[in-house]
Amino acid sequence: MKKSRTSLVALLAVLVVAALAIGSRLMVWSGSDHAASAAIGGPFTLVDGDGRTVTDKDFRGKWMLIYFGYTFCPDVCPTSLSVVAGAMDKLAPAELDKLVPVFISVDPARDTPAVMKDYAAAFHPRMVGLTGSEEQVAAVSKAYKVYAARAKGADDSSYTVDHSSILYLVGPDGRFVSHFPHGTTADDLAAALKKTLK
Repeated sequence: MKKSRTSLVALLAVLVVAALAIGSRLMVWSGSDHAASAAIGGPFTLVDGDGRTVTDKDFRGKWMLIYFGYTFCPDVCPTSLSVVAGAMDKLAPAELDKLVPVFISVDPARDTPAVMKDYAAAFHPRMVGLTGSEEQVAAVSKAYKVYAARAKGADDSSYTVDHSSILYLVGPDGRFVSHFPHGTTADDLAAALKKTLK
């Protein structure tokens, strides 16, 4: 009797957990989970390649494709930014006019406005490079749930920065819409952007 009661309690616990998991997945699939999108992104103040202060409001009316990285990155950032550039090259002029690719530095100590401007432009002429003070970069990184930490054991000039590698799609109203993980191809990114920008 005691054994069957324990089994029944265990079965009920499993069913409750399964129901909660299915319910939360359905909310995500249906797009009704506004809390998830509201938890990513938000207002920011940074500096562009010409040394001008810019905020998220300067991009209103345009879609933003945001990537966080740094110019001294040996492989992940160049790969991701090349994917963005490849996808941009597959868009029609009318689609390009609706989208701004944005590269935000997680290494403001070395990534000056001028460095960011030249680096971003090397990938695509429409790409905007943004940096800022340590505090400004920390604030926007926190808003977008970006992981970034200076690797231990390197000297002051040649250190690397461990960081997450995600592309964030932000709508014309400034709200986070979707993301693309590292490994997304230029073809897949372009196809997804075309659906969004039509």
